Amino acid sequence: MSLGKILCIVHQKHSKTRRVGRVLKQKGFELDIRRPCLGQALPESLDGYAGTVVFGGPMSAYDCDKFDFIKRELDWLPMAAEQKPFLGICLGAQLLSRAAGGSVAPHAEGLHEVGYFPIHATEEGRELFAGCTHAYQFHKDGFEIPRGAVRLATGEMFENQAFRIGGRAFGLQFHPELTPKTMELWQGHAERKQLPGSQTVAELIAARDKHEKRTRRWLYRFLDHWLATPQASLQKAA
Repeated sequence: MSLGKILCIVHQKHSKTRRVGRVLKQKGFELDIRRPCLGQALPESLDGYAGTVVFGGPMSAYDCDKFDFIKRELDWLPMAAEQKPFLGICLGAQLLSRAAGGSVAPHAEGLHEVGYFPIHATEEGRELFAGCTHAYQFHKDGFEIPRGAVRLATGEMFENQAFRIGGRAFGLQFHPELTPKTMELWQGHAERKQLPGSQTVAELIAARDKHEKRTRRWLYRFLDHWLATPQASLQKAA
């Protein structure tokens, strides 16, 4: 028996929900996958949904002039984050930050955080991030923690790695949805382009093989917490 639908927003024609979608389906949820980049509409209400996940993409949260669907998502997102549990991953977290009044910008030194890097729980995030000490990253932009939001985890190259607004709107800079095969594909692309700050494929594999099982177990627990937490209000962070 289905526990309800999860709205999944992806940002390219062939984008997938990968491990996050797989875990949610294992837990008994159906996925409603929407691609605003292809003109697919965003729902006017989340009645009938159990939550929303906004995934990553190669565009930036400030690309409103280049991509009309980014502006539409920013305008729509406050409703989504207030009505039901909301999870933003990478670009999704950056959109959540911007919608709540935070800024999003490239690294000041032009670095890209690409690889399997340490993350550090804050005091507020210590319980939620127990067991999650490393995660896969692929981004050039970072987000500001919006006023009124709670920082949950930090990093070394990009300080802000996770935050919460209210009770159940979460933003994660890293990519817990990626499988090992996809990590290697993405890392090979970054290595060929020689992105500054990127690990080599060999460095990725060494770190991933050491930490991936723990990070995967963390994701299962995190999604349970995310879906069980009380209602959030994006206005509290504005």
